[in-house]
Amino acid sequence: MVRYAFRSPSLYIQGAGVIEALGKEASVYGKKGFLISDDVVWGLIHEKVENSLGGFPYYYEAFNGEASREEMVRLGEVVSKEAAEVIIGLGGGKIIDTAKGVAADCGLPVVIVPTSVSTDAPTSALSVIYSEDGSFEAYRYYDRNPDLVLVDTAIVIQAPIRFFASGMADAMATCVEAAATKKSGGTTIAGGHPTIAGIAIARACEETLFRDGISALRAVEKRVVTPAVEAIVEANTLLSGLGFENGGLAGAHAIHNGFTALTGEIHRLTHGEKVAYGVLVQLVLENRPYGEIKKYIDFFQAIGMPTTLEEMHLTTTTRAELIEVGRLAIAESNTMDNLSKHITAEAVAEAIIAVDALVKN
Repeated sequence: MVRYAFRSPSLYIQGAGVIEALGKEASVYGKKGFLISDDVVWGLIHEKVENSLGGFPYYYEAFNGEASREEMVRLGEVVSKEAAEVIIGLGGGKIIDTAKGVAADCGLPVVIVPTSVSTDAPTSALSVIYSEDGSFEAYRYYDRNPDLVLVDTAIVIQAPIRFFASGMADAMATCVEAAATKKSGGTTIAGGHPTIAGIAIARACEETLFRDGISALRAVEKRVVTPAVEAIVEANTLLSGLGFENGGLAGAHAIHNGFTALTGEIHRLTHGEKVAYGVLVQLVLENRPYGEIKKYIDFFQAIGMPTTLEEMHLTTTTRAELIEVGRLAIAESNTMDNLSKHITAEAVAEAIIAVDALVKN
């Protein structure tokens, strides 16, 4: 039986000032909220959040810094103690992934409020699980997507500009990986083959990035919201989230996860910065024409993403270490099979090196 599947959050709300609706919207799902954030984010916007919650009761608990199983268990115990009825994840990708895990463990609805658009984590029914030391462990899949994703563009543009650009790089992987998944006959996180809708959304994501990305980045540098900014926030979050979940992950994210096998300065890079290089590595593994690859290189360079081994902090990394990256990238827990089941760890290592040569050509 051939199975196609599509999934999405129940409600997505985006716009400047929509944080004001948080209390009203969260109260639909329960009588008391459990708000997970970190002290940095909370210190910056807690007054705005508290005003938006109004009289809606909530308990705040600080995130410890890693989206690990241990952290989800710890937070779940506090949720039970506080008798909360809805989880609210406020922050970046790891906080969002942790909030989804806690909600699943506790059998509660979850509201996601991203404070940057650096990843497409907000809309999906999965979390990336890391060990306590920050190494990739596995994807954790859930039976349902978030109940509500609320994205206030006036808030997310206050995050460092690097995060906005990183979100564009992460989103740029969406169509590249969805196309590979469709071509290989692979399956998606939604639990089937890519749907027409999933592929269409992935294509719309890429088209929006190439059309509006640079204009939006310049506007965000000035901390203003323009139509281009709204378009890219949607691309980074909704289009990318629905696109990867219903179109498929492949080589770019598998290579990103493979990089966690390394130690050193590479871990100062954001998720999107590493995914950007992973996109280029996937294109090399697919043997795409140079002119086609160059289009992605030019875009990544224009938004400040790393495209060379030096920028990835890999100039002193040995070939043996890159093969270890490849081994993790092709592991069963990863998504390389959606690109090809025949890619070896050595091929990944050589493609990582080849990207650097292409860029310097």
